[in-house]
Parts: sequence; structure tokens; C-alpha cells
Amino acid sequence: MEVAERTKEYTKGTTTIGLACKEGAVLVSDRRATMGTLIAHKIVQKSFMIDRHIGATVAGAVSDAQALIRWMQAEAKLYRMRKGGEMSVEAAATLMANILFSQRYYPMIVQVIVGGFDKNGSRLFSIDPLGSSIEDKVIATGSGSPVAYGVLEDSFKEDLPIDKCVKVAVRAIKAALERDAMTGNGIDVVKVTEKGFKKLSEDEVEKIVSAL
Repeated sequence: MEVAERTKEYTKGTTTIGLACKEGAVLVSDRRATMGTLIAHKIVQKSFMIDRHIGATVAGAVSDAQALIRWMQAEAKLYRMRKGGEMSVEAAATLMANILFSQRYYPMIVQVIVGGFDKNGSRLFSIDPLGSSIEDKVIATGSGSPVAYGVLEDSFKEDLPIDKCVKVAVRAIKAALERDAMTGNGIDVVKVTEKGFKKLSEDEVEKIVSAL
């Protein structure tokens, strides 16, 4: 099976969103894992901490996503040990893209959003299974992304405070939950600012959803 066909097979489900605003990056994802029309798991982690200033969301094959995240977490720790400082967000995204590029004949079927905050401010990158890395301010992946983009294009502005960015991202993924059958079973929200990586509690997310 060709890479493009295999990619389509595994990237039908999930919605993940990344936003880069002045105060930091926002990463939002749903929790549903699907196998065709079957809901395989209802509580799946799709948002991860790579380092205390870098986060990532993943869509695609679960095993590939978990292996890639473990790989990147190890690389971030090794970088701190060797260099005595933190890896930049761009360097993390580039390294991840290089890993995926090197695997292109036996590809890791994942679509990744890498976001964080470093000395250059908030950064956000989209990385595909073949190893391309593209920086943007607004990124959505997965089957619910067309619905999410409709909300994001209408509501997102780069100068929004980060808490308002969170509300925009949650509103976008809520729209995907309501219209995309592959997306569902809750919302995970992460903020990465100069204070570091923070995952919002279920109560905090529920308050945001209720207020929309």
C-alpha cells in the first residue's frame, strides 16, 4: 500500500487545534479514538508535554503517536543535559520532522501540532507524516478540522489574550464535536506560556464550555 493511501486510512478521525497568540500557545484536542465506524476508546490522551515549555497534539495511529512522543521527550531531556538549557520550539519541531522524514519508507502515521513558548515568543508548527514542518498561527488537523477552521477563521486574532484564545479554540472543537462523528468524548486543553506547560482541569474546561 502506498504511503498516501495508508495515511488516509489512519487519519480519518480526531480533531486537534493549535493557536499561537502573544502570550503563548494553546493546544486543544478531543478524546475519541476510532477504528472505522467503531469508537475504540473514549478517553485517549492526544495532548502531551514534550518539555516544560513545549507541548504537542497528535492525530493518527496511536502506537506511532505514543512512540514519537516518548522519543521527543527523551531528546528534550538529553538536550538539557548536554547543552544546559532548553531546546527551542522550532528546534523541537525540526527534529520531529526529521525523524518522520527518515521513516518515510516505513512511515509513522501521525499528524502533529507542536506549540510552545521560548525566547522568541509563542511558536506553532504543523508536521505531517512525511516530515514537512510548517509554522502558522492557526492549525487544525483531523476529520473535524473543516468545521473547526470555520470558527477559527472567523474568531481568532493574534493579539487576543491567551484566555480568550482558549475560548476560541474550545468553541471551534465544540463545533467539531457536534458535527463530526469521529470527534467526541470530551476536550483536553493545554496552555504553554512563559510560566510553562499547563493542562486545564476537567472542571476548568467544563466552565469554559458552559459559558459559550
